[in-house]
Amino acid sequence: MADIRNVEVIAPNFKRRLSGVTSTIIQLIPIQRALGEKIAVLGPGLPDTLPSIRFRDLLRLWSAPDGRPCRVWHARRNVEMLPAIVLRDLLGMKLRIVFTSASQRRHTGWSKFLISRMDAVIATSGKTAAYLQVPNTVILHGIDTKRFQPPVDTAAAKAALGLDPNQKYVGCFGRVRKQKGTDLFVDSMIGLLPCRPGWSAIVAGRATGPHVAFENELKERVAKAGLTDRIRFVGEHTNIPDWYRGLDLFIAPQRWEGFGLTPLEAMATGVPVIATDVGAFSELVVVGEQETGAVIAANDLQAMVEATAGFMDDDHRRTLAGANGLGLTRASFAIEGEARAINAVYERLMRP
Repeated sequence: MADIRNVEVIAPNFKRRLSGVTSTIIQLIPIQRALGEKIAVLGPGLPDTLPSIRFRDLLRLWSAPDGRPCRVWHARRNVEMLPAIVLRDLLGMKLRIVFTSASQRRHTGWSKFLISRMDAVIATSGKTAAYLQVPNTVILHGIDTKRFQPPVDTAAAKAALGLDPNQKYVGCFGRVRKQKGTDLFVDSMIGLLPCRPGWSAIVAGRATGPHVAFENELKERVAKAGLTDRIRFVGEHTNIPDWYRGLDLFIAPQRWEGFGLTPLEAMATGVPVIATDVGAFSELVVVGEQETGAVIAANDLQAMVEATAGFMDDDHRRTLAGANGLGLTRASFAIEGEARAINAVYERLMRP
């Protein structure tokens, strides 16, 4: 438990169920603290390893920390903006509020009102920024480039996963559901693999609730095509960086996405990426000169087949794109860069 007197930034998490927002908080807080930010979390659903404060500690917010005119409250959901507005505007506590938006749609009137009351707004992509009607700072997500990195020996990495070291593998990782475009990936593989015996495919991720039937239907399609041994559904794994290291090509086939980290995770592992034009994918994947992969229209099976064939059939192109992606993620998308940019927003708000 953190001492509120030594906390300058509060990161609330008012949702028990694990989500992308929760995962972002879990990954960023230790990095931000390592960079010198005095930040602590508030709320349920977070690991005990993170420094946290209690709700009763909020009574101390009438007093500012030493050397600061206020504290910062970093909200990422509507339910986290509202109490901060009450604390600041109705109770007169010494607080300034930051909101991070990942939404890529028109905001409701209620959301617009809450956002209008913020002291600073962060957008996670240029597309997100276009939907905001207030000044904002674009800060793209980053990833842990120490956790996601290329294998020393690709054949050994494949063998460790029970894969054939002599096969090339194309992967699709994430929740198995229609929104994620898993069916597009499977259908493209059914069209491409029969005439490419050196390639196989991996679907890594979990289907939950109503999506289990969707996954079972996809497995039936694969079986009917006679490709059960070459399009593998491996389920959800905690060692997902190891599965990236077993790939030669990655596809992000989503129909919709808020941001989407999988292309960055693949590129950080030296794997070229084919991604649909959703979320922040077009801001992550470089096409043309210095390409790291390709960006295609969402929900376009033919475009996916053509783009995938182009990389499957060109070893040199894959090698070059993989190297470009590795360099790009290390230079521009390390999570430390994201943490520094966010900390800079805090510092501007806490200047005397």
